[in-house]
Amino acid sequence: MRSRHFSLDRRSMLRGAAALGGAATFGALLPGWARSAPAHDHAQMHSAPAAARDGELSGDDIRLTVGHAPLTIDGRTGHAVAINGTVPGPLIRLKEGQTVRLHVTNALDEDTSIHWHGLLLPFQMDGVPGVSFPGIKPGETFVYEFPVKQAGTYWYHSHSGLQELIGQYGPMVIEPAEPDPVAFEREHVVVLSDYSFMHPHLLIQRLKQQAGYFNNQKQTVGGLLAGKDQPLRDRTQWAGMRMDPTDVLDVTGSTYRYLINGHGPQDNWTGLFTPGERVRLRFVNAAAMTLFNLRIPGLAMTVVAADGIEVRPVEVDELQIANAETYDVIVTPREDRAYTLVAEAADRSGMARATLAPRPGMTAAVPPLRARPLLTMKDMGMGDMSGGGHGAHGGHAGHDMGAAPPMDHSMAMRDPNNAPQVALNPGVQMISPMPVDRVGERGTGLEDAAHRVLVYSDLMARAPSPDGRPPSRTMEIHLTGNMERFMWSFDGKPFSAGREAYPFRLNERVRVTLVNDTMMNHPIHLHGHFMELVNGHGALQPRKHTINVMPGGKVSFDLTADAPGDWAFHCHMLLHMHAGMFNVVTVRPLEGEA
Repeated sequence: MRSRHFSLDRRSMLRGAAALGGAATFGALLPGWARSAPAHDHAQMHSAPAAARDGELSGDDIRLTVGHAPLTIDGRTGHAVAINGTVPGPLIRLKEGQTVRLHVTNALDEDTSIHWHGLLLPFQMDGVPGVSFPGIKPGETFVYEFPVKQAGTYWYHSHSGLQELIGQYGPMVIEPAEPDPVAFEREHVVVLSDYSFMHPHLLIQRLKQQAGYFNNQKQTVGGLLAGKDQPLRDRTQWAGMRMDPTDVLDVTGSTYRYLINGHGPQDNWTGLFTPGERVRLRFVNAAAMTLFNLRIPGLAMTVVAADGIEVRPVEVDELQIANAETYDVIVTPREDRAYTLVAEAADRSGMARATLAPRPGMTAAVPPLRARPLLTMKDMGMGDMSGGGHGAHGGHAGHDMGAAPPMDHSMAMRDPNNAPQVALNPGVQMISPMPVDRVGERGTGLEDAAHRVLVYSDLMARAPSPDGRPPSRTMEIHLTGNMERFMWSFDGKPFSAGREAYPFRLNERVRVTLVNDTMMNHPIHLHGHFMELVNGHGALQPRKHTINVMPGGKVSFDLTADAPGDWAFHCHMLLHMHAGMFNVVTVRPLEGEA
């Protein structure tokens, strides 16, 4: 990725603290928008002018500086790479239709970058070193300039080394040019993230040394005797395959602190409301390695947007948000009491916690962590052995995928026998024998929840797709890996300088199927484009910039390759990308075309 080795040492941390003039207190390192409710109601009101909102940056010229900073979580201080001295970074608020110039200055002693996640822009402004630009050298300033073509909730983060993992990220809200079709009276931006006091390169070293190093929730003899874990026969089968049904997340609460707007569970970020208000919560999952299960006990959530794009409202009690996804929900708390916002790690090894309340200082009961989930044979790609998934409204996982377009053998990575071409090597632990479409199923750990849970098949666009053409060809991409060696790849081939890119013709329409040959979730992100998730809604299938592929599952999306250039394509589990699950998509006109 052409980034220098990312080093974090005590000297760098102290130098960063000194540069901040000793302002290493917890509150000083949080931007105004991310701070807990003060003693008076200073919540962000929809009617307030953007420039008047506390802790936000707006306008046509915005200046950001990337540098070292201390980060204090629940009373313990560690090291961070921060933007304008804060974690998360400033809330950038733009307006659809404007042209923005973002001046990014590198105060580190190594290269850095910022990628504008989900934004449609010229590829030279996309911010991926080695793909769209060289990166930002120490002491230099790079100016990103592009027209703002969309509205919604997005975010930004480093695409250099592991800087994103320790704090280089922030939210972005783009106001629509036309009146917002979603009515609300108050909003809160809610950024979820994870942070370890362990050096990020040591995290990878530990994972390569021992699979499941951070998993403290393995099955025990006590669990067997109590009937809480798998029976001995099933355990023997899993052991024979050298698989672990408790291996849900690579990095867990044994080392991670789970944050909401930079606050740990004890710090308890609080957002205010007036009973009866419609409150818009803009959720951003900026975590490096964590899927969160989100709920507000006692308060229903109406999902109104996914990945910045409006969807038809759907009311749920819980949703899973994968890495890099965003969801906008409306809540209407009518009682004069506090509510706990629970963001539980998918493996139930820890949680982020915050409070919604009518007055500062109020709290609500924090529910205990639920029982940790166990993976099944379906998660191993053994097919639908359970008879289907469970939708938010009791729906079945199956749906009409529509007629498949003709296969283009020249570009679909298949051999003459029409079998997927996966490079079999030590980096490929298995190929799923019977992967199934799981867009109608609940996320990991939520299969048996007694309340309504959002599933991908619930998402329906408000407006038809901008491109109503059927796909002209299909292609299949396998998500491959070896847990024991912590090696990850596409089609068995990790990213390298000689890795062949995925080619697309400018403006062609392609149906791409992602097949997960591993037991881990993989949130897949394509830069510079939106992917139309094939979920049974035809012309109203939702457009997303990040699509999570469940273990042993497969997902299809329709892509209009309308942005010429070179675009990053990768898993947004940061350590999966760092370990090889990354490639480049090229979009080129046919010879003779403009």
